[in-house]
Amino acid sequence: MASAPLSTCCLRASLWEGTPTGIETTLPNLPNNPTYVAKPPASSSAPSSPSSRVAILMVHDLLGWTFPNARDADATVYLPDFFGGEVVSFEAALAGRFDELDLPGILARQARAIREPEIVAFARALRASGRYDKVGAVGFCYGGWAVFRLGAREFVVDDDDDDAGAAAGGRGPLVDCISAGHPSLLTEQDVDEVAVPVQLVAPEVDPVFTPEMKLFAFQTLQKNGVAFDYQHLPGVEHACLIRGDVNKKGEREAMVRGKSAAVAWFRQWLHDE
Repeated sequence: MASAPLSTCCLRASLWEGTPTGIETTLPNLPNNPTYVAKPPASSSAPSSPSSRVAILMVHDLLGWTFPNARDADATVYLPDFFGGEVVSFEAALAGRFDELDLPGILARQARAIREPEIVAFARALRASGRYDKVGAVGFCYGGWAVFRLGAREFVVDDDDDDAGAAAGGRGPLVDCISAGHPSLLTEQDVDEVAVPVQLVAPEVDPVFTPEMKLFAFQTLQKNGVAFDYQHLPGVEHACLIRGDVNKKGEREAMVRGKSAAVAWFRQWLHDE
């Protein structure tokens, strides 16, 4: 069983009024993945905030790495371009002109098999940099399957192995925990293989992350002894967490709730003692 195919609801969007304040850069040895970096605010040294030794990798949805909503953060977050420079028209998506968007073509060009290697390589680079003690990953819609892969047990090493060195060689844990909001393209194998704490933020109405997949994830994570948090968002639909449309009843509130839940989750699992 796998998640249902993506639909145009993944691209219906509403734009945040704020302005992102991070920087755009590239990591060494990853010139093909220009990256937006949201750095912690000055107050982030407070005990309740993530420390500078913690990083979060965000795998964007179909609206891509330049969509302003994805650039609103309160931590050191890396948001790379994993679509090879392809950018969906914000104007068409915001206006609902989906006939102007080649969704089948986008999914073919950005297929899992094409993008997984570079997503994995980016997570490895964060680990191998030595700058971070802990790394989390968050993904919405398209990014949901990817963060499950980053937490797969195939990357987990024995406790007495050196994490950073092992990760550089491909054997170490790529992330310490994940958060997935209305994940797309997720398979039963992805869920069965994840071995780090998992947060699932799930709208009630979701033809992509189906009731069957929700139930499978709930049962399988328990069976496998994986710590998890399940956030049910009643009355809202797939893509609400990246969209936050003020014109849809309860959607902006759901977006804020999802963001708050993810922040709390990462503080719990990534806090640097």
